[in-house]
Amino acid sequence: MQEGRRTTILFTGYAPVHFLCFRPLFERLSQMDAFEVFVSGGLRSKIESGYAYDEKGMYAPFDLPASQVLSVDAIRKRDFDFLFSACTKLIEPRRATTKVQIFHGISFRNRAIREANTKCDAYFFVGPYMKRKFVEAGLFEENDPRIMPVGFCKTDKLVNGELDRSATLKKYELDGSRPMLLFAPTGDKHNSLETMGEEVIAAIRDSGKYDLIIKPHDHAKNKIDWFEKLAPLADAHTKIVRELDVIPLLHAADLLITDASSVSNEYSLLDRPMIFLDVAKLIARMMERKESMLDMDTWGRHGGVVVKKAKKVVAAIEDCLANPTRQSEVRRAMATDLIYNPGCATDCAIEWITRRAAALASAPTGVGA
Repeated sequence: MQEGRRTTILFTGYAPVHFLCFRPLFERLSQMDAFEVFVSGGLRSKIESGYAYDEKGMYAPFDLPASQVLSVDAIRKRDFDFLFSACTKLIEPRRATTKVQIFHGISFRNRAIREANTKCDAYFFVGPYMKRKFVEAGLFEENDPRIMPVGFCKTDKLVNGELDRSATLKKYELDGSRPMLLFAPTGDKHNSLETMGEEVIAAIRDSGKYDLIIKPHDHAKNKIDWFEKLAPLADAHTKIVRELDVIPLLHAADLLITDASSVSNEYSLLDRPMIFLDVAKLIARMMERKESMLDMDTWGRHGGVVVKKAKKVVAAIEDCLANPTRQSEVRRAMATDLIYNPGCATDCAIEWITRRAAALASAPTGVGA
């Protein structure tokens, strides 16, 4: 690397959640004179030769400077010092000296733990549990130098005081007089929004006791227009939102309703009640997958209450809110095991990037650090 020039950093992904995991780093690095930061990839669609990527469709909602958003065709002709990705199948430039996997969450499905996800130069592991599962799978040695105990930058603002709950509620025209519930399902086929979601939403709405925000998954496997489908259920206390970043919603929620989504692990940082709508078919399909790393035993759904039928959800909500500390010990243990450096993972990541960039700058030309 040529001494004196700025370190070039590229992020690529194909879903908004991928960028959201990098956004805290994007914002910090973009303010540092030593770095040039770019993003690429885009919303992905299948074509005969592989995939097409719509970078404008993906990054426009984040209002990024146009000069920092590159097409996939453009990055194929360029070299970068760092490539960051939050997805297993990297969208790569012509060359990247250091490839870094930052992940886009971890659920009890453990989809990230597979052979295809072992080709990077560094891994910002989310927490001790993730490291343990990679080692148990024989994909990493315990002391593999690529393992960096960074944590999950996306969740920093859940616990670092950055968010204002009242502002979040006001954004959705809620006054805070009712408990706020967040329904955030996973995107896999047979998720809870597909199997019982409309009944659950109707039951909660008709109880007249709660504010409910529904956040459909932003890249679900089944392409269903939930905003149109659920519109008849919306009212002053029932909101179907297009918000891409679930973190402010988690921060504002008194209770989370989910199924097999990684948001339950993120929410454990707040030690608040959770309800898991049972998705038996989804879980069975995960269990049948080749090289499945599904883990229902370690943490799974132990931090909350499992509800199998929509007609029982309101009673479960009432019980959970009346006894909010009942599973607190489990949730605190979950959070400790699942997420390194809560609230300051971005600081840890920036420190590592800065050191690595300095090592690259001092290396002889053509030699990586």
